[in-house]
Amino acid sequence: MDILVTPGLTPYAQALAAMGARVEDVRAGVAPGLVWLLEHPPCYTAGTSAEEGDLLKPRFPIYRVGRGGRWTYHGPGQRVAYVIRDLRPEPNLRGHVQGLMHWVARALASVGVEAAPREGRVGLWTPGEEKIAAIGVRVRSGVAFHGAAVNIDPDLQHFSGIVPCGLAGYGVTSVAQELGRTPLPVDFCDQALLEAAGDAFTETRPRRGSF
Repeated sequence: MDILVTPGLTPYAQALAAMGARVEDVRAGVAPGLVWLLEHPPCYTAGTSAEEGDLLKPRFPIYRVGRGGRWTYHGPGQRVAYVIRDLRPEPNLRGHVQGLMHWVARALASVGVEAAPREGRVGLWTPGEEKIAAIGVRVRSGVAFHGAAVNIDPDLQHFSGIVPCGLAGYGVTSVAQELGRTPLPVDFCDQALLEAAGDAFTETRPRRGSF
């Protein structure tokens, strides 16, 4: 798999189009998979299970996408990690999602933040039962895409416009909040994510790629 780290803010629609093109190239065998780290301008995205009642204050652009899950927020200070990966010949979506969670949890642990999955709740959660990372995946023609969104140091008030992942009663947190250090740059966990990627995705190649 290639590795790409994009600086600055990448418009969500632009990233979605780029992912779609890469998925087709991976499916056709003309490009390897990709681990893509980036950051979006503020927006809300709705997965296939999103309910309209969970959109409370639509103050940012809204994108309805085919990934699994419900509503989530993307914005500055959140590291988005898209993983485009060929799961053929026998796609194991559950195994892929578990691999994503293990990957992000290991990266967070290496910077001093404890996070783990919870039964019946998507994403990664701290011991205080606050969500620190969202997970959402789609598979097209055997190729997985979308991935994880890790709260490094975003404006957590922006999550108040939705019920994150449809789970009312639970809070959200960030790496900065857990460590008591702010501000933190969005690339704070990048090295940890890239190092852990080699174990999580054994086909990852130690180089940075591009579309």
